[in-house]
Amino acid sequence: MAVIRTQLLGEVVVMAIDTIRTNKMRSALTVLGVVIGITSIVGMTALIRGFDQSLRDSIRAIGPSTIFVQRFGITSFANGAEFRELVKRPNLNIADAKAIEEQTTTIQLVDIELGAGGPPTMQRVFYRDQKTRPVVVFGTTENFADGTRIPLLAGRFFNGTEVQYRTNVVVMGNAPYQLLFGETGLDPIGKSIRVGNDRFEIVGVFDKRPSAGGFNLGQDDFVVIPYTVYQRKFGLRAVSVGRGGSILPIQIAMLPRDGVSQADAIADVERVMRIRHGLRLDEPNDFDILTQDSVLQLWDRISQGTFFALVVISSIALMVGGIGVMAIMSISVTERTREIGVRKALGARRAEILFQFLMEAAFLTSLGGLLGIVLGSGIGWAVHLLSGFPISLPWWSFAIGLGFSASVGIFFGMYPAFKASRLDPIEALRYE
Repeated sequence: MAVIRTQLLGEVVVMAIDTIRTNKMRSALTVLGVVIGITSIVGMTALIRGFDQSLRDSIRAIGPSTIFVQRFGITSFANGAEFRELVKRPNLNIADAKAIEEQTTTIQLVDIELGAGGPPTMQRVFYRDQKTRPVVVFGTTENFADGTRIPLLAGRFFNGTEVQYRTNVVVMGNAPYQLLFGETGLDPIGKSIRVGNDRFEIVGVFDKRPSAGGFNLGQDDFVVIPYTVYQRKFGLRAVSVGRGGSILPIQIAMLPRDGVSQADAIADVERVMRIRHGLRLDEPNDFDILTQDSVLQLWDRISQGTFFALVVISSIALMVGGIGVMAIMSISVTERTREIGVRKALGARRAEILFQFLMEAAFLTSLGGLLGIVLGSGIGWAVHLLSGFPISLPWWSFAIGLGFSASVGIFFGMYPAFKASRLDPIEALRYE
């Protein structure tokens, strides 16, 4: 029995190939919708997964344990909060950071980041006769490098003494370093540059940071100076928003102690901040706590919605292709009525006729699926080679594409195949 079925399958494949050879244009039009659908699935999956992986890498650069406290951020907007309500929140300040440092038992280090969490301070950086485009200026403590985990390319980060005595030192992001020193090959350490109107000595240079999609999104367009110097140089540029009065844009970053879970550290920080802001037990937080996990969860929601939309759009093309398969197979059944009658007269059973036409439909759509996989992969690689956009081509995307195409053939080929299997052999033999 197994040998007979194998022979039947071989005959069906040969017959399907012969049908394609004799009706090239009709076969091409039959599978066109399937090819378009599978091409979009494979191509867009490659691009979306590549972007997804690069974005996750850039988010992971935050550090798995780092905790940020912000006045408000992307999580608030993602949860549906209205901007007019968010701006009523009290401003964060340096005293909040000091309180967290002194009144928590779970936090190892606290970093003050002026110029983050609000309107950024933008300044050009000058070296001799060269200058950069405006870059973001951050004012931080000596803990910034440990909290952000950005590797240093050269030199060191400034220390606590330089922060305390308001020393004009700077650590450059990779973008201004490349603009001012990359082409000349000069060692930047110890060189004097001008940030805005003030002179600073370079003590270190950061390496490149990962970016979503490999694009230059300005992630390296920054310089870092001691927050005490930032207060002196840019303190008059405070913004006045909310009921907290005039402040500098500020974000507070923290690392939990070794052996302390992130959840316990967050609860400890919440306790201190809620007491400082005078919140009752039934009042929600008037500040945001951001972690790597919360950003990844937000991105998961976005990417899942994007992938669902892709599946819906691709399914429309597959459905159109499936309707074409049904129409062409119905025509094929009509054209081959006498052939079906002969096969039944020679002893072919309904199940064998049904299997024959289902396999022909599945073979046609699977061929379209293979073409779609090749085209989708080619589109992904072409985009990658032309723009550097990252792609990912997992094996399961090929399996899904091939499975979808075969399923379309079986589903939409069911009616014509059932119609063929139900033909009366005598009537079929009389058909002209």
